[in-house]
Amino acid sequence: MNLRQTRDFVTRVPFNTLLGMRLRRVHRDGVTIDCTLRDDLRNSVGVAHGGVTATMADAAVGIAIQRHFGGKRRIATVELKINYFQPVKEGRILARSHLLRVGSTLCVGRVEFTDDHRRPVGAATVTYMLIDGSVSASSARPVPHRLRRS
Repeated sequence: MNLRQTRDFVTRVPFNTLLGMRLRRVHRDGVTIDCTLRDDLRNSVGVAHGGVTATMADAAVGIAIQRHFGGKRRIATVELKINYFQPVKEGRILARSHLLRVGSTLCVGRVEFTDDHRRPVGAATVTYMLIDGSVSASSARPVPHRLRRS
């Protein structure tokens, strides 16, 4: 997937758009996305809600896996673990993913979170399962293996 296709992939998920996630950079082993903190993304004490960074971790690894497979594999999150180091009160949160292992059934990635000042604010590990079947290039919808033409 080229840069434009990867950007399109980010916005194809409505929840990513709702949060305001943007692709900042692609790397050989992952991607960097960001999200600008808004009032509606804060928790009850006025800092970034943990769900924002959890969603960013999930998206950053998922996008990296899709880039790895050219957008042609179906995937599903099976585990996500996140550690928060310090709260983000304003500005942007950046999530840099690294694919650690791409196996035949599972893929594992890690994500490092930083703020606008490049301070580490958290880290995550995300595991995805590769699901049988591929994604049709024209519709980007899952095509079950039994329905694909050989």
